[in-house]
Amino acid sequence: MAQRHKAREYALQMLFQWEIGHQDPRRIEEGFWRMARADKNVRALANQLLEGSVAGSAELEALVAEHAKNWRLERMAVIDRAILKLAALELRAGKTPPKVVVNEAVELAKTFSSQDAAAFVNGVLDAVLKALPKK
Repeated sequence: MAQRHKAREYALQMLFQWEIGHQDPRRIEEGFWRMARADKNVRALANQLLEGSVAGSAELEALVAEHAKNWRLERMAVIDRAILKLAALELRAGKTPPKVVVNEAVELAKTFSSQDAAAFVNGVLDAVLKALPKK
């Protein structure tokens, strides 16, 4: 499994934990890495994604909410909201090709949520992508 994909999975798991309890991200990371095994590059990227998602949480939620037509954030499944926030973070950063980010998010939704969630995530991220300035 590709390192970046595994890092996204780990980041999603930690972000889900943050969404539930809003604990300090460093505390979540410490506890998570006591149980999960990964090389330092995977850990570093997962931590970076978690910390970026937490730091920009309000902005990312606003971006997602704006493009999730007929859906309020509080009505979304926590895992779907976390997937959308992680992907929105990466789309805004512009370092990874958008198609890769969207595909990874859809795969995370299929793995951790449902087929219906995968279509929902795809639709919201497509709208987000169209709204972001072209680089």
